[in-house]
Amino acid sequence: MEFPITMRKSIFRTAAAAIFLASLSVSSLGQAKAFDPANMNTAVDACTDFYEYANGGWLKKTDILADRNNTMVREVLEKAAKSNAKPGSNERLIGDYYATCMDEAAIDRAGFDPVKPFLARIDSIKSSEDVSRTIAYLHNQGLPAAFSFGVGVDLKDSNTVLINAGQGGLTLPNRDYYTNTDPKSVETRAKFVEYATNLFKLTGDDQAAATAKAQKILDLQTRLAKASLTPVERRNPDNNYNKVSYAAVKQLTPAFSWDAYFAERGVPNVSELNVAPPKFFTEFDAMVKDVTVEDWKTYLRHMVVNAAAPSLAKPFRDEQFNFFGRYLSGQKEQQPRWKICVQETNSNLAEALGMEYAKLAFKPEAKARMNELIDNLMAAMKDRVENLEWMGPDTKKQAQAKLSTFKRKIGYPDKLRGYEGLTISRDGYAANQVAINRFNFKRSLADLGKPRDKTRWPYSANTVNASYSSVNNDITFPAGILQPPFFNFEADDAINYGAIGGVIGHEISHGFDDAGSRYDAEGNLKMWWTADDRKKFEERAACVAKQWDEYEVQPGLFMVGKLALGENIGDLAGLTIAYDAYQRSLKGKKRPANIDGFTPEQRFFLGWAQVWAAKYTPEAERRQVQTGPHSLPKWRVNGPLSNMPQFAKAFGCKEGSKMVRKDACVIW
Repeated sequence: MEFPITMRKSIFRTAAAAIFLASLSVSSLGQAKAFDPANMNTAVDACTDFYEYANGGWLKKTDILADRNNTMVREVLEKAAKSNAKPGSNERLIGDYYATCMDEAAIDRAGFDPVKPFLARIDSIKSSEDVSRTIAYLHNQGLPAAFSFGVGVDLKDSNTVLINAGQGGLTLPNRDYYTNTDPKSVETRAKFVEYATNLFKLTGDDQAAATAKAQKILDLQTRLAKASLTPVERRNPDNNYNKVSYAAVKQLTPAFSWDAYFAERGVPNVSELNVAPPKFFTEFDAMVKDVTVEDWKTYLRHMVVNAAAPSLAKPFRDEQFNFFGRYLSGQKEQQPRWKICVQETNSNLAEALGMEYAKLAFKPEAKARMNELIDNLMAAMKDRVENLEWMGPDTKKQAQAKLSTFKRKIGYPDKLRGYEGLTISRDGYAANQVAINRFNFKRSLADLGKPRDKTRWPYSANTVNASYSSVNNDITFPAGILQPPFFNFEADDAINYGAIGGVIGHEISHGFDDAGSRYDAEGNLKMWWTADDRKKFEERAACVAKQWDEYEVQPGLFMVGKLALGENIGDLAGLTIAYDAYQRSLKGKKRPANIDGFTPEQRFFLGWAQVWAAKYTPEAERRQVQTGPHSLPKWRVNGPLSNMPQFAKAFGCKEGSKMVRKDACVIW
């Protein structure tokens, strides 16, 4: 599935994308000790493969993630499900939702009844205008079809909210899955046809009809894919911006009735909206004209059943897992139901769950300590900018202005958006999903015509993640990430600066990566660089892209340097300023003693490395490489450190070592 582009950069993949990567096992969520030398493999030279040196012991002995954070969230949800909390309260909302998600017996008894009204609406299509209205009807239920549509920020006027329409309508993760010609991609498309065939059979089609329809789905989605931006092209914010008048949109797609679509969705009259990329909508409009009504009905049936499969009976859930989980990600078995329901509650009722979690898990002193760390990291970044030899004074002035206006969100939101008007019942899981989808869109429409609220949070307080928002020019660190080993009150400063300090630096650096650096201090898409300085920056960014292009993950499978460029710049620059900040914190103090035989500088880098101890299946590795935007864990450690003379000095690495690059990449 393809989701609309966002202007948020995070330390991890988004939760939506991570659902199918449950085979990933991250030590950072299960290790309470500040740093455990038993997790190391000291038989390996730190200067040859630091990732294996720091984490090799853990990688050999760990088969499954002891997910402490998920367990805490589960406790919150199970308590809420058993309580008799006030209707409409956060506790009641999450408790009722979680209870219906956990009631597999009721879900299985319902079969695919929850989607029959949607399928009946599709069956009633008789004209192209009916297609327009039905796409709108499905979008109202939160069901994807043809393109993405929602209310969001105007990238060139960050205080303004407007309608955004973008590419979409795919089932496979992105465009490249439809267009690549290598043997694995060809096989994946064949497996997709099998999957789509099985879904059609589950809703009543015989083998021949189901196979023919599944092939038609692939054909139609391939047309949409070929008109879409590539994953790398989508990283360029200019490619995602095309604000035009409503009249111009109707001229761009004359066969698609926007009047019918807007009427069905209840969208108020708007004078302009963002429609990007134009080539996608040109092709979509051609399809409205030349694809038969019957083929549109086939396509829309698939989109409904595929999207709803997780909330339908077991045969549907199993088919989706077999394709997305087992085949695409290499999972051997489905997650326990409680983990799925924890993820779904977090995805659908983020604020409500996050606030209940924060009551249990967040300590006020954590916020004070984080503010201190952020202050030190910001000061280190300020010095870095000021002392850059390659950047001229005019650009430095703009960079410092942007840095000085960074805002921060720590722990949980002070201002709650709330869920007034949302009704969650114990009557059915699928019905609750639809109710939430309808509520969210209706609530987003209420933002039109109002100044954009930049205080809103990008995800729940219990989320183990951190992010930078280009359009808000702010960094977010929820309560979920403020626990070991990212952040540990029992750890020495070296470990904390390497772990959470590296994360803070990563998010600050996103404001100055290849995409984030295109936004000014107010969060507007605006070139604030001089032409000469921008050229110098892009030369340095190209060094980073080339470095990661050379990492071979599997035989013949290389990373895509430009796809993960922003995250790799974030890791390299972020870790560099975190190291500077740690050194600043030592001024005027007695040098810390060695711990476990490691110097403070060595422990700084060990703190960073332990965060990324992870296990991937070969299939999940391939998917991560193809979808990005983050590098695989081994290269999130070895990649940036091999550019840092600070690391080489700490571990005594000589020239010629694998962890010492001859032509080191340096940006900030």
